[in-house]
Amino acid sequence: MDPKTRAENVFYNNLGLALCQGMSILVAAILAAIMLFLIIKGIGRFNPSFFLTLPIDLGREGGISSIIISTGLLALVSLLIAVPLGIGTAIYLTEYTRQGIFTTIIRFGAECLAGIPSIIFGLFGFMLFVVYLRLGWSILAGGLTLTCMVLPTIIRTSEEAIKSVPQNMRYLGYSLGATKFQTITRIVLPQAKNGILTGVILSLGRVIGETACVIFTAGISMDTPTSLFDSGRSMAVHFYILAREGLSMEMAYTTALALVFFILIINLITNFLIRKKN
Repeated sequence: MDPKTRAENVFYNNLGLALCQGMSILVAAILAAIMLFLIIKGIGRFNPSFFLTLPIDLGREGGISSIIISTGLLALVSLLIAVPLGIGTAIYLTEYTRQGIFTTIIRFGAECLAGIPSIIFGLFGFMLFVVYLRLGWSILAGGLTLTCMVLPTIIRTSEEAIKSVPQNMRYLGYSLGATKFQTITRIVLPQAKNGILTGVILSLGRVIGETACVIFTAGISMDTPTSLFDSGRSMAVHFYILAREGLSMEMAYTTALALVFFILIINLITNFLIRKKN
């Protein structure tokens, strides 16, 4: 190779590396700035009693114990439905069908749903689950609406994860006498579990942080829900109401800090489990 050409290649390689490193540092700095801002503003009330006591005086005092329970129930209902439905759809699209009009329509629909604003899902859930099916403002109505919202994400990420498994792995299973279903469940899915789990975690983060569609379907009650038909307020909705109505900015910031803290813990546990199994 010509020395001049080699020098140019080295220069552009170093330039590209420096740009990538700079972007990574910028992203890390933005995340650190957000966390630092929330810690400064909300650390004053961030203590065990904040997580264990009920909200008092419209959320100005007390804690968020009932809010945490409502958030957990909403996430549980939505993911219990969306995860098996999304993974099952991804398996069907990748393993049991060929590229055609039907699969194209499903993929196109999933991509369109992924780009719809959450407020549209809220209005849809309100009309279908709250009004037409007469579920009222409830955890169940909110969870079903969130299922519709995160289902496209789980389908697309699971589909790409399954596609990334080499075809030779499937042929190996068939050569050993395994059926198609056994090959999928014992070879393909274990190999694709990291990508599938990533999609589930992304969906969980969106469920926990969602505001618009939860207000329209789950309601804003601060009472502790005793069944799926009770109304409940998620942490994101609680933060929004406290900040929007100007009830208590300190409590709003502490709630936001708690929300980010829970998402961070979930991601750390997930990464630990993935590395441990690998």
